[in-house]
Amino acid sequence: MKKMGCEKFGLWLFFVASVQFFLKAQCINVGITYVQDAGIKGAVCLDGSPPAYHFSDGFGSGINNWLIQLEGGGWCNNVTTCLQRRDTRLGSSKKMVTQLAFSGILSNKPQFNPDFYNWNRIKVRYCDGSSFTGDVEAVDPATNLHFRGARVFRAIIDNLLAKGMKNAKNAILSGCSAGGLSSILHCDNFKSLLPPTTKVKCLSDAGYFINAKDVSGAQHIEGFYSDVVTTHGSAKNLPISCTSKMKPEMCFFPQNVVQLIQTPIFLVNAAYDSWQIKNILAPGVADPHGTWHECKLDIKNCSPIQLRIMQDFRVQFLSALTGVGSSLSRGLFIDSCYAHCQTEMQETWLRSDSPMLSKTPIAKAVGDWFFDRAPFQKIDCPYPCNPTCHNRIFESKDHLE
Repeated sequence: MKKMGCEKFGLWLFFVASVQFFLKAQCINVGITYVQDAGIKGAVCLDGSPPAYHFSDGFGSGINNWLIQLEGGGWCNNVTTCLQRRDTRLGSSKKMVTQLAFSGILSNKPQFNPDFYNWNRIKVRYCDGSSFTGDVEAVDPATNLHFRGARVFRAIIDNLLAKGMKNAKNAILSGCSAGGLSSILHCDNFKSLLPPTTKVKCLSDAGYFINAKDVSGAQHIEGFYSDVVTTHGSAKNLPISCTSKMKPEMCFFPQNVVQLIQTPIFLVNAAYDSWQIKNILAPGVADPHGTWHECKLDIKNCSPIQLRIMQDFRVQFLSALTGVGSSLSRGLFIDSCYAHCQTEMQETWLRSDSPMLSKTPIAKAVGDWFFDRAPFQKIDCPYPCNPTCHNRIFESKDHLE
């Protein structure tokens, strides 16, 4: 019996080691780079520390190709919420880990990232709370808060141009969540900073936040974005093609901006985006009794009424996409998963069990679109029709706003 127990224990150890090896094989750890001279231009994080990014060098045929991935992490909309971020990794480069795992679209393995594995791959850290749109000169000595997101973006791009991106043959500005919104808002600006000979396209992952009422009927997210724009002085750094037509805070919503973008852009988004369900449709302020709590943790916990409300949200989301247009330069991968951010994780970017639309995983759809091998504009059928979905399941301890 003891021998059998040892054999079982040995098999268990072998299994654990195999899983660890497999996970390690899927990603690489990349060190941090601080843009120390950015402070001269006032381009700093909320706490005044220098901006930072992680850089994995391109090689082989990808040596002159550049993929910029903007980190997500929500926003802060007033002094109180910005102070809460100031001394965390979302407000200070002093609090950031010095090694970051690259996987998914940032992987350096051809089997996990066939089209971009050998590009120069950069993960830009997010420490300003405004999707890189803020620019307020004054700094209140009482809080030491610096609202300089737009300057941070420009300083990092200038730093990368000096490191070789000025010779780029191909370039992608991408991002997830608040970073996905950044890739939309800065898309044309990014292209303008590169040589006219560079093939430039943008990719937004889970960045298509819509202007929808919450379950109480209030315009919660519109008011929130209005406060973000006011606090960070964002108006002058939002696309003028939008701000010339409507209030600046309305230009934080991609549905009011995307039709004005000249650069080719691809949108990867869940129609039941878990962040938007939790924070736009059913935020805590609209659900004082917590009736949506279990539903937001796991879509399988949702009642028939809640599912019907979520189906209505999907209809609103698809309606907000109409401005994208039918141009083949625009790509769409809109699945019916309960998810948020699907390009940075290997399991959803490209694996044998990854989410698919028309038998196509996200990685292939994006690669085909970028290299003009084939257009891709697919919208999934309603939940729960897609068996390939990786639906997010959150724990009760996870923060729900």
